[in-house]
Amino acid sequence: MNQILVLYDSRSGNVAKMAALVAEGAQQVPETEVRVRHVDEATAEDVVWCDGLAVGSPTNMGILSWKMKRFWDETMADKWLEVDGKIACAFSSAGGWGGGMELACQSILTVLMNFGFLVFGVTDYSGKKMTLHYGAVASKAPREEETQEACRILGRRLAEWTALYVHGRKDQNPLTKGVKRLCPSDFVEDKSDTA
Repeated sequence: MNQILVLYDSRSGNVAKMAALVAEGAQQVPETEVRVRHVDEATAEDVVWCDGLAVGSPTNMGILSWKMKRFWDETMADKWLEVDGKIACAFSSAGGWGGGMELACQSILTVLMNFGFLVFGVTDYSGKKMTLHYGAVASKAPREEETQEACRILGRRLAEWTALYVHGRKDQNPLTKGVKRLCPSDFVEDKSDTA
């Protein structure tokens, strides 16, 4: 059984909505159990339990929230070597576009790399102008379909990678399983003008 944890902090509820969408995406992969935990309720055992981890945080001055950082500094301190090699990704919301969400995702990924997590971004587009190279990002709540789909893709990709690399399920390799993947050229109206 594939085991995915969606761990998040949310002050306004926006990141909580993203977490639900990430979990929805992970549940698209058969034989996947998903736990969703607010950082105030999460335990170190939740993180040790999972094969794959999606971490979400509001953007706080361009980085992860203090609550999420404290969880890793304090709650996870004595589990340092028990999570090495697990697969992880990030998502974040800020008050507006250009609010630093990708920087916040990178700060989350940096913390996770220090614990030995294997982190990834996603090359796919979820819409004409929406990528999730560093993780899924939203301006305020994930209202737009492209933003919601980015969250679902992130969760699905996490579950696919853990199914493939942790459980050896080659049928879940996202590069070969036949799910339509979008790239920038899918949105170019005149394909001769791609410069």
